[in-house]
Amino acid sequence: MSTGYVASYYTATRHAAAAHPPLAGDVDCDVCVVGAGIAGCSTALHLAERGYRVVVLEAARIGWGASGRSGAQALFGVAAGEEKTEALVGREDARRLWDMTVEGLDLMQDLIARHGIDCDYVPGQMHVAVKPRQVDELRAWVERINERYDYPSLKFVSRDEVQHLIASERYLAGTHDARCGHLHPLNYTLGLAAAATRAGARFFEDSRALSFDGTDTVLVRTARGNVRCRHLALCGNAWLGDTAPRIARRIMPVGTYIVATEPLGAARAGALIANDAAVTDINWVLDYFRRSRDHRMLFGGRVSYSGLDPFNTAHATRERMLRVFPQLRDVRIEHSWGGYVDITLNREPDFGRLAPNVYFLQGFSGHGIVLTGIAGKVLAEAIAGTAERFDVFSRIPHRQFPGGALLRRPALVLAMAWYRLKDLF
Repeated sequence: MSTGYVASYYTATRHAAAAHPPLAGDVDCDVCVVGAGIAGCSTALHLAERGYRVVVLEAARIGWGASGRSGAQALFGVAAGEEKTEALVGREDARRLWDMTVEGLDLMQDLIARHGIDCDYVPGQMHVAVKPRQVDELRAWVERINERYDYPSLKFVSRDEVQHLIASERYLAGTHDARCGHLHPLNYTLGLAAAATRAGARFFEDSRALSFDGTDTVLVRTARGNVRCRHLALCGNAWLGDTAPRIARRIMPVGTYIVATEPLGAARAGALIANDAAVTDINWVLDYFRRSRDHRMLFGGRVSYSGLDPFNTAHATRERMLRVFPQLRDVRIEHSWGGYVDITLNREPDFGRLAPNVYFLQGFSGHGIVLTGIAGKVLAEAIAGTAERFDVFSRIPHRQFPGGALLRRPALVLAMAWYRLKDLF
């Protein structure tokens, strides 16, 4: 694994941040957190603010993985959707989960304000329909969320309104939510890490956790040192791998890809998305896009379930962008990048314990900007002795991906091919 940041728009525009040394020798702490993405940084921050001695081990750099590369749309809910969650855990727990994700939106904005995190946060997010049947799906979704979940912020947007807001003929209707939004994910993650450091957490970069064992005291091994702790929080998600093989089989890393255009100027960029919202369609293989602070178009999608980087990713993603905005054909792509997000078989978050004092957070399935932050807070509560909210998440049932070590990814590729076909109709 390279310890340098992937070349991306986010890397090119990240704020200066202190580098943290690799772990060398042995250290003792109350809690060891593995992974310095948003989930790990939030966990560390909330624990350090409670007075715990916290050590964070990061295999590469803070925000190196999905937290620093993503489409960065801040969304309520979970990827599986409310109806599926109700079927899995019942309406009462589904409502508790829902309320925590909405709390996550407020927490994100509170953390940004309280810690002075400059991360280009912009309120407003839209889901848009590409096909007539999706118009009915969005209308029914808005009614269900407004009534059953007491969430009036989500509004249905007609075709005329959508085409007034988004300079594309592709979309037939949509939704708008002013409580959701978008941000610069790497600068947000770096800001959380800086806040956790000020609160007393210690970060070690280039320090992959290789293994762990122990009961009352857990020993976490790295290449050049060890951490002894009373509690262990595994927040490495798609990059945790062999460090915790028991949970690795419950998620699948899938690749997603983003391009950033050259700067368009304020007027041209503003004409593309008039309300500056983040936008995503509701196809299974979806497109998502937004404007940046410096007036670029950031456009993503092109998911790869095979584990292989598709050939000529920048060209393919640009072509998807041009299906939405053909008026950008003269515009140069200045940045192109990709990375893994972790999905679960049922698209629900996967939180739990491997031992009474060994916790894990994974399976955010594309909803990580908000869900990782509240997950860190809820995990900190559990470690501090109040586990009721964490246990609501841990009651969600999960299965391993079928097919075993050799066939699980080919099986997923075949299944996704079916959903791609459904997107055509």
